[in-house]
Amino acid sequence: MNSRNIFRIVLGLLLAFSGTGHLTWSRVEFLTQVPPWVPLNPDLTVVLSGVAEIMLGLALIFLWKWKTLVGWATAIFFILIFPGNISQYVNGVDGFGLDTDKARLIRLFFQPLLVLWSLWATGAWKAWKNRNK
Repeated sequence: MNSRNIFRIVLGLLLAFSGTGHLTWSRVEFLTQVPPWVPLNPDLTVVLSGVAEIMLGLALIFLWKWKTLVGWATAIFFILIFPGNISQYVNGVDGFGLDTDKARLIRLFFQPLLVLWSLWATGAWKAWKNRNK
């Protein structure tokens, strides 16, 4: 098994674990990340994003034949939820131990890394670069 596959599976496990947390033990913490402008009930937003994370995580692990598509879907998901992290920083909302502006700001720099991780580990970026060859 090559390193990309290992990183793809690890990312899938992390997403499935985090998604399960949305639905159970970390539900209240995830509520802190729902921006006030989201038009859905915050609890529903947490549940839906948790279900999406579980589905993406399982897809990263088991749908290896479609890993490129799943990689793009995962990257897009990370981009779509980024406003929640920004909102948590801008509004100074504590959650997940992020109880200072500095901690919330540092966290913002990890979201792009997740996007890159999903694109690299699934070969999605490489496939896009080589699409016309």
